[in-house]
Amino acid sequence: MKNSKERVLVAMSGGVDSSVAALLLKKEGYDVAGAFMINYEEESGSSFTGSSVAESCWRGDYRDAIRVAAKLEIPLIKLDFRKEYKKFVLDYMFSEYKTGRTPNPDVLCNKFIKFGAWLKKARKLGFEKLATGHYAQLRKSKTGDWRLETGKDKEKDQTYFLHQLNQEQLSHALFPIGEYTKKEVRNLAKKFNLATAEKEESMGICFVGEVPMKDFLMQEIKSKPGKIVTSDAEVIGEHEGLAFYTVGQRHIGVHSSQPTVHSRQAINDSRPLYVVDKRLDTNELVVGFKDDPLLFKQKIEVSEVNWIAGQPPKFPLKCKVRLRHRQTPQRAVISERGTKILIEFKNAQRAVTPGQFAVFYKGDECLGGGVIL
Repeated sequence: MKNSKERVLVAMSGGVDSSVAALLLKKEGYDVAGAFMINYEEESGSSFTGSSVAESCWRGDYRDAIRVAAKLEIPLIKLDFRKEYKKFVLDYMFSEYKTGRTPNPDVLCNKFIKFGAWLKKARKLGFEKLATGHYAQLRKSKTGDWRLETGKDKEKDQTYFLHQLNQEQLSHALFPIGEYTKKEVRNLAKKFNLATAEKEESMGICFVGEVPMKDFLMQEIKSKPGKIVTSDAEVIGEHEGLAFYTVGQRHIGVHSSQPTVHSRQAINDSRPLYVVDKRLDTNELVVGFKDDPLLFKQKIEVSEVNWIAGQPPKFPLKCKVRLRHRQTPQRAVISERGTKILIEFKNAQRAVTPGQFAVFYKGDECLGGGVIL
């Protein structure tokens, strides 16, 4: 960043990261305003067990954002994006779960909401840039293209969630805290007496909060029971619906509070069982031990690939790949296979989850990524 009188709208969530992002931009000399976005609110009277959490959550965050904006002496506006969030994130999320896949709402949230609807609104209001509290860094290449690079804090790096952004979106983005660690961000918030300095991080579904996933999904997805089978085809029980399970998830064991397992294998072995596959054609949930061969894959395909540079690299490409946030990037070779990308890992990967994203890295640069098939 450098001193500028550019008008910047900071997405202030009421958390410490976005608070410090606004602080840093103000100190850099930008013309800063804050915006608090309402994206989700559970309808009153809903039977969803997390409704009180979701309904009250943004109000407390809004109060915190107001306190920080007042301390920084910047204006704060409140904007409503509930319709956009439902259309581009929630509807997509329910649709994917219904088909048996496990989507990542945070990725879609960044692509369609934060740097989609929010950015469009910011530009309409006359702001040149939209800033967020993401742990990521932007660099301009020698050719003038924007490069998305990992944040200084490798444990907090959020490029995995930002990999679907394009050059146009990145040209109007700022990530002020990318060159700081989380500890340094906390220290800055304390130094300048920001109200969010000691605030805990929010977890759970993007903008919905910490709610039981199964309860949340059951708002739209009906139970569809089927057989639970071991990887050697022994029927051991009944599941409630494939949508409610994720590959790699710990499932059942003989000492579990879950329904009793009648498998001879399980009776003679106290090790826990994990979901190793979901057979959509037969509606079967396949379980096995943590070392079950079905749980490991050396080659996978991805589709709907976004290349941040705007065009694909030369193939085959040796790079590193993340299959989930915070996973240590894994060595792999990627190549084209028709309209899809084939990834061949040096080491077999555990619990590859269809619907999640595979994200590609070359050194500190995030090249892009796509949906795991």
